[in-house]
Formats: sequence, C-alpha cells, structure tokens
Amino acid sequence: MSKDRLSQIFELRREFISDLKSTIPESIPDTIDPTSKSGQQYLRDLALHGVEEMFEALQHLKNWKTHRQTDVGDGFDREEFLEEMVDAYNYFFALMINLGVTEDEFFEAFLKKHDIIIDRLKTGY
Repeated sequence: MSKDRLSQIFELRREFISDLKSTIPESIPDTIDPTSKSGQQYLRDLALHGVEEMFEALQHLKNWKTHRQTDVGDGFDREEFLEEMVDAYNYFFALMINLGVTEDEFFEAFLKKHDIIIDRLKTGY
C-alpha cells in the first residue's frame, strides 16, 4: 500500500521526534500542554526555529533589492536554499505534530484557507 507524500512527511517527523526523545530525553517535554506556560514556550521555540531556518534560506537570495543597479554575481545555490527550506518545514511539521495535528486535519485546514485566499483574489481583497 502506497502512502501519500504528506502522510510520509508526518510519519518521518513522528519517527524523528520519537528517536530524539529516546536519544536526548531532555530535548522534548514529556507532555506538551498548549494551554500551559511551559507548553507555549516550547511550541513558540519550535516556531521560532522554523522562522530562523526560513531566514537562513532567504540569505541565499541576493538579487532582491529593487534599488540595486548591479546583480550580485555569485549566483543562486538552489540546493542550499532547498536544504534550509526543508529545515524550516521540519520545525513547522514538528510543531503541528506536537500539537496533535494530523495530516488529514492539516490538509483540511489547508483546503479551507486555500478557498478563502481564492475568494479574496476574486473579490479584490
């Protein structure tokens, strides 16, 4: 039976989280209560780590300044950019998993938001 790719990503992240807990028990709290101070601190740290990785990816985009007259000549390293993006998504998926979000729940939320965005586009939001 073949799994869809989103399910595979969630499964791989769950396995990694489990391995991380086994290898370095203090790295992840035993329970993560999103209503508690410590739970929110942990979840916030995960989100911020994802944002940091996104910023690392952005550092590979060097020709974005509209006021710059010359191109930055060192090119674009697509592989390094993609690696940083994957790092960011790993944190964001871990955040969802630690909140108990399933791949089906995420996909449904994605579709719901997609419909809202499309409606905004059509209505000139």
